[in-house]
Amino acid sequence: MSTTDRDRANLPMDPLPIALRERVMAASLLARGVGETVPAVPAISADEAFERAADAFYRLLGTLSEQGWKTAALRGLDVQELVGHLTGVEHDTHRALAGDPAVADAEHVESTQGSAVRQAGRSPAETLDEWRRAADHTLELVRAPGGDLAADGCAGRIAVHGIRLPLDDLLVVRAFELWVHDNDIRRAVGLPPSVPDPPVLRLMSDLAARMLPYAAARMGLPPADVRLVLTGTGGGTWDVAIGEETAGRESLAIVADAVGFCRLAANRVTPAELGSHITGDEGRAVSVLAAATTLALD
Repeated sequence: MSTTDRDRANLPMDPLPIALRERVMAASLLARGVGETVPAVPAISADEAFERAADAFYRLLGTLSEQGWKTAALRGLDVQELVGHLTGVEHDTHRALAGDPAVADAEHVESTQGSAVRQAGRSPAETLDEWRRAADHTLELVRAPGGDLAADGCAGRIAVHGIRLPLDDLLVVRAFELWVHDNDIRRAVGLPPSVPDPPVLRLMSDLAARMLPYAAARMGLPPADVRLVLTGTGGGTWDVAIGEETAGRESLAIVADAVGFCRLAANRVTPAELGSHITGDEGRAVSVLAAATTLALD
């Protein structure tokens, strides 16, 4: 390096132009097309996503000690009881797939509490086996050739625990819940958090983004056009319309990490903890993010 180069290297850098970051972010938002995943990830089916989530959950449970199974995890349930809750969710899903109206509007936690408390006195191996068989049976039902899955009369939608969704979306919900409780258990026993396979994360991100208008409607949020950019492998870009009114619409842009946004939708982090970048009215954008937390069933 020459003397001149060394002198230049030691000179103080000129300050960056004001609002440069905002301009770069705005340009990036315009450059990324809606629906594009960057980097691209392979597309998988919803039942494959559920199977992958179930396999990951099964592997985690197989690493737990006897003491780990008895560790408090969520809502006063220990790990074993939480797995029992998930068994109950699968059993209610089976009933929903058969068109049983009794589970259509059943409360998610209340309907599965019996399955949770029934684990008292059982061995972890028995609880694990019961859950695995229930999850496998869900896959058998949805993959049955020529199967005629009954619905609630809403054009092929499956009704369970107060939600009515197409089968594929319901399977992604199930994958979502398994991943969320996987991390609840990891947090309880002191293991590092897990991240879904990128193709699974992509389906989860997409579902959470598409559900935002419903969550916002329940909270009575004012109309807005939101460009949601979820970064990282498995993310993407969505244009989300909040409300149907044309008057008073606000244009907002929210950039956030895809995994973080899924944790937000699971009500495991707050909008403040998400660390998103917002363009437009920050208060209204935060209200949209807060609406996402109401999607969680627990």
